Amino acid sequence: MAVIDNAVRAGERVSPRLTFRQRLSRWDVKVSPYLYIAPFFVLFGLVGLFPLLYTAYVSLFKWEAGGDHPDFIGLDNYKELFADGQFWNALGNTGSIFLLSSVPQLIIATGLAALLGGRLRGATGWRIGILLPYAAGLVAIGIIFANLFGPKYGLVNGLLQTIGLDPVDWQASRFGSHVAIAIMVNWRWTGYNALIVLAAMQAIPRELHEAALIDGAGTWRRFTSVTLPLLKPTLIFVTITSTIGGLQIFTEPKLFDAMPGSNNGGSTNQFQTVTLYLYQSAFENYDLGYASAIAWVLFVLIVVIALGNFFLTGRIAGVKGK
Repeated sequence: MAVIDNAVRAGERVSPRLTFRQRLSRWDVKVSPYLYIAPFFVLFGLVGLFPLLYTAYVSLFKWEAGGDHPDFIGLDNYKELFADGQFWNALGNTGSIFLLSSVPQLIIATGLAALLGGRLRGATGWRIGILLPYAAGLVAIGIIFANLFGPKYGLVNGLLQTIGLDPVDWQASRFGSHVAIAIMVNWRWTGYNALIVLAAMQAIPRELHEAALIDGAGTWRRFTSVTLPLLKPTLIFVTITSTIGGLQIFTEPKLFDAMPGSNNGGSTNQFQTVTLYLYQSAFENYDLGYASAIAWVLFVLIVVIALGNFFLTGRIAGVKGK
């Protein structure tokens, strides 16, 4: 008692002993936030990070499916890949289809969002309508577009002949097949991206448009000076997701092929994409090491191009807002 009294007299603070419930409460406050987010990181590690690292490991081996003893070959798969003409052909096809689909898709989606955000009768019905292609089955979409662009009896060639133009063999022509596949991609994804942009447009305060209107700005001036700059984060998001999806395109060219089950991307690989070539290397040629090298090169390309689009889109939106 004398010691306690002396401590109190000296102005020292004596901390009370915590009960078990108080200690448990403090532990819960400190630890529980990490436990709440832990499932995401555990799942990400299992289905995201581990496959990525394991693919990098497999790419260093001559690893045939079903083989007992993979042989370590270092970077030979990558050396072979960079000297492979078929890979460069697939990469060129992927880039062409990506540009033909992503650039018009972003422009059309932004325009549709602006129209849907205006005073439009039955706006809800129109918004639901543009999302229907996204909800349609991919197999059904592939069958429909394969018939639309059929070389002999396709509707598109019929329209071309009606206006006096020669029919196009869409599946045999390199550029024609790229255009047809890009139209298929745009038809499915433009409405989805338009709704994302529309949601961002509706979040812009009306006071900003009213202030611009008072200053004498017309519709186009308000769109370029008020709407576009404030859409910058959303446009960057749409651009990056379109980049990732466009460079990983697989289903559309596979379904567009006239030969069912083929991964060649046409008779002369005229629309074979990188993912189709990856699939062919892994599940037709059973060369898992080479397919893993393709996957890693594609991953690096996606990261680089997505970052480039991030800065480019931000710069364009910033310039238009000045």
